Amino acid sequence: MRSILKDALILFAITAVAGILLAVVNEVTKEPIAAQKQAAVEAACKEVFPEASSFEEREIVSDVKATAYSQLQQSSPKNSVDRIYEAKDASGACLGYVLNLTNKEGYGGNIRFSMGVTTDGTVTGLSILETGETPGLGLQAESVLVPQFAGRKADRFTYVKGGGASAENEVDAISSATITTRAFVNGVNFGLEFFRNVIGEGTF
Repeated sequence: MRSILKDALILFAITAVAGILLAVVNEVTKEPIAAQKQAAVEAACKEVFPEASSFEEREIVSDVKATAYSQLQQSSPKNSVDRIYEAKDASGACLGYVLNLTNKEGYGGNIRFSMGVTTDGTVTGLSILETGETPGLGLQAESVLVPQFAGRKADRFTYVKGGGASAENEVDAISSATITTRAFVNGVNFGLEFFRNVIGEGTF
């Protein structure tokens, strides 16, 4: 009995010390890990909104705009906003937003990408976060589609097959990858609708 009690006390002491050490390590590493994560967020946002000096994550939708967001999702059920960051200049003034979006219409499944948009609705850039599109076809989105949106302003974008896009709201489709093209264009248009109808002026 005395031996069992002794073993239990030793085990308890080891567990207690391990718990204390774990708590100390967690406290020591908490701030560096948070800083590392923030740096990664800043780098990703900077890629699509290079003019901004800093980025602050915001709620996807406020209570005031909940109805507008619900209506938007009902009209475009295959699109969603995953995260939203406010892009600020050096003085802290809002330059626009970075939206992390998901479109479910891709040939290979979901397509996740970031989109920067200024306060006047101009797209500053796109960056693909995740895609399962076909190598050699849909995967050309990074080199063919993404560059076409930067610096463009339109209420809605559309794509043109066979090249020849000339209007401000037109982009050239990826050859033999219409499904991927449509998914990206629909995703961008959803992001612009979210910007206009849900974010709105003064939401934050």
